[in-house]
Amino acid sequence: MCIRDSFKPVSLLAKVPSLYVVHPDVPAKNLKEFIAYAKKNPAKLSYGSAGNGSAGHLAFESLKMTAEIFMLHVPYRGTGPMMTDLLSGRLDAAAVGAAALLPFIKAGKVRCIATGSAKRLPQLPDVATVAEQGFPGFEMTQWYGMLAPANLAPANLEKLAAETAKAVK
Repeated sequence: MCIRDSFKPVSLLAKVPSLYVVHPDVPAKNLKEFIAYAKKNPAKLSYGSAGNGSAGHLAFESLKMTAEIFMLHVPYRGTGPMMTDLLSGRLDAAAVGAAALLPFIKAGKVRCIATGSAKRLPQLPDVATVAEQGFPGFEMTQWYGMLAPANLAPANLEKLAAETAKAVK
């Protein structure tokens, strides 16, 4: 039996947009400027992530492939250590979930050059999406869901889904 056959979906809990940010020393105010700078400086820029295969790693790799740029990936053991190096300027860029970044963006410690969401975020109305900046259809969000054992009785699964929906609201 395959692991995916071991579970049934219960509910989507949350979607978290990825934000693409740069250290203030990077001379780019938006995604178009950042891509142009990266193309003029191949292999000079680095971006960090919470680790290989993490949401931030995949979000930035998707952007790199879409924009046809190259940057060095620096994997960390978690978002905290990566943020320390981004804030200090040892990293040039990162893609991180909005909740972890908003305070640092508001304080001017990092600059948000794009959102991975389908629409602009109310918290950052002046920051254009990746799609708006030349890459139609681009969307990169993290999502969190609840699964239950595949052998859970249908009535129990329905009750769990209903109670989860109430809690999420």
